[in-house]
Amino acid sequence: MSIRLVALDMDGTLLDSNKKQPPDFINWVKNHPNIKTVIASGRQYYTIIEDFMAIKDKLVFVAENGGLVFQNGEIIYKNEMSKEDIYKCLQIIDKIHGTIPVACGIKSAYTITEADTRQEIKMYYDHLLPSQNLYQDILKDTIVKLAVFVDRAMAEYTMKYFTDIGGNLEAVLSGDSWIDIACKTANKGNAVAAIQHKYGISQQESMAFGDYLNDVSLFKVCKESYCMKNGHPNLKKQAKYIADTNDNDGVMKVLRQL
Repeated sequence: MSIRLVALDMDGTLLDSNKKQPPDFINWVKNHPNIKTVIASGRQYYTIIEDFMAIKDKLVFVAENGGLVFQNGEIIYKNEMSKEDIYKCLQIIDKIHGTIPVACGIKSAYTITEADTRQEIKMYYDHLLPSQNLYQDILKDTIVKLAVFVDRAMAEYTMKYFTDIGGNLEAVLSGDSWIDIACKTANKGNAVAAIQHKYGISQQESMAFGDYLNDVSLFKVCKESYCMKNGHPNLKKQAKYIADTNDNDGVMKVLRQL
């Protein structure tokens, strides 16, 4: 069966360790107009699109780990967190040393930034506003995700505080310094499923690439799944195939064969 949708994680997958995309990726997208190419990232939409301005109208963007989907600058899918759930999460985060919460909304992201971590957070959030009181600022926007920056790359260790978060929420490890908390139904897989439904594309006609545990749901809806060789060991167990590393042109080696 031919491939009609390709979903690509960014960091550690499509982008190399210097955050550069493959030089022939833009031309590949232009030369395959019949394949719906989806950029599926934990990043903010306004940050993602900066890397793809030359082809932004040819792509679909899954942002905030599936909380929002944009096409041609318009939101075609969203999954909002309740204010009560956000308050509960912030109270937990407030008690954990070395963590900084980032409330991710449609209009902007909001955080109580500290000088030594500001650049690390700004890398993923182009629209970022400093906050004196997150509990008040979240009332100004539709919040789809709480990202938690964990100092000293201790995210995997810190996950223990969120494993029993329960209710409507789920926490996923999205990097060695990041934990993402959102509604259980807000993930890359459900966002891509909404795109598949919109365009009548089956799971068997869909291909996905990822490297971290926030890509597990992506592999569940894209039957041709590739974990990068540099990916998390537990994600490799979920993938149908293993692609070469992000620094060794792993994604494009597969796409060039389509």
